[in-house]
Amino acid sequence: MAENQTKSKSQTRVKLMIDIIIFFIFLITMDPRSSGIAVHEWLATSAIAALVVHLLLSWDWIMSITRRFIGKVSGISRTNYILNWLLFIDGTVIMLSGFMISESLLPFLGIKLPRGFAWRSVHDVSANFFLLLLGIHTALHWAWIVDAFKRYVFQPIGRLFSARKKEDVTA
Repeated sequence: MAENQTKSKSQTRVKLMIDIIIFFIFLITMDPRSSGIAVHEWLATSAIAALVVHLLLSWDWIMSITRRFIGKVSGISRTNYILNWLLFIDGTVIMLSGFMISESLLPFLGIKLPRGFAWRSVHDVSANFFLLLLGIHTALHWAWIVDAFKRYVFQPIGRLFSARKKEDVTA
């Protein structure tokens, strides 16, 4: 039992750190004019690794809800599951359309793709839709975010300062 709690705590800590990384990558990549196209493309592509880790850390939940989706699943879990699939599908559209309009990453790798279709529009619309979905996703997970920040960021900082105060008093 204690081993499962320790595993759960360390997994939650890792998931929080990965989510923070994803958040900052998202902030930087949402405005390619500020960071530049090269940074936008390389950073967005590197986000795939962080997203895979996020999915792997959530894999037990994903499989559990997948098995029970038709049967007994709470409304919030069902909503969350559908929202997560929408995020995954839209994220895939963003990445594929981004590769199709790549000006830096793919040319650097020596890959030339045909121009055409409306890839830029698809990329822009899917990125804006992703922003909406991500806002809903964040709202649904807000209690977890607040709790994780309290437990793994603010409490350790508080303990650090309270330990220093005790050292100053005893010195």
